[in-house]
Amino acid sequence: MPANHFNTHCPDWATALLNGFSQIFLQRHPLCGLLCLLAILFSAPALLGGALLGGVAGLLTAQRRGYTKADRQAGLFSYNGILLGLLLSLYFPWSALLPPLIIAAGGLSAMVTQQWLKHSRDHHCLPAYTAPFVGMSWLLLSFAAPQQPAPLIEMTTLNLLAASLKGLGQVLFLGHPLAGALIATGLLIADRRAFLWALLGSVAGLGLALLQHETLTALQGLSGYNAVLAALAFSQNRRQPWLPLLAILLAVLLTPGFAALGLATLTAPFILACWLIRAGIRVLRQAAIDSAPCTTGENHPRLR
Repeated sequence: MPANHFNTHCPDWATALLNGFSQIFLQRHPLCGLLCLLAILFSAPALLGGALLGGVAGLLTAQRRGYTKADRQAGLFSYNGILLGLLLSLYFPWSALLPPLIIAAGGLSAMVTQQWLKHSRDHHCLPAYTAPFVGMSWLLLSFAAPQQPAPLIEMTTLNLLAASLKGLGQVLFLGHPLAGALIATGLLIADRRAFLWALLGSVAGLGLALLQHETLTALQGLSGYNAVLAALAFSQNRRQPWLPLLAILLAVLLTPGFAALGLATLTAPFILACWLIRAGIRVLRQAAIDSAPCTTGENHPRLR
């Protein structure tokens, strides 16, 4: 079903919220967002309330503060709140204090996103991606209790195939292959090219982790989700397929560094990998401009 057809049968607020779910995977497609929501519902229903609360909090904050409607409808003020709601629901027990905390975190993430959008458009800053989520999560996780170690997973062909799907699901803290299958279906509907790159990113992350003998991490899908996001960030560069490949490699190689620093990995390797690539591209373009033959006159093509 085309996104435009879906939009005509969906209220504005629902479209904006579903787009927020799809924006986690750098897509704007409400049906893709719906499948991401269903992935949470079917594989980890206890996390769904927090995800919805965080997304709605971000959306309402943007609406009350008069942020651009086009950005609200695109889901740009919801996706960080959704991720924060998922994380808080996963790491903190439900209590009377948790819903206000999720609402506050979702609202604050929308305000941070708005400021980042203003600066990125006015001063050509690097994209925010999930930086508001990561920064706030590092602060919040300092108050969380340690997680129980994950059970061992046997190395079998079936578990390897499941791990490739888990790499998609772990973007939403979902370690079940059904979640990955639903998300993969959503990406396929939204953009076939993005779907293929996401799968390649997950498989590449899995393979590189196995080469480094990180078997448990690989089979849980934890080695693949940053590579998935990094691949998606550059999946539309049809003339430069090496960009998503480089992003995948960088995301995987940067991951151990955050653990060494004592920081939760989250989506930080994906962000840093994309920032390094985009900054590198800008430096190369500027160097090409500076080294080009300089001629006087207003009609020089590089001065217009």
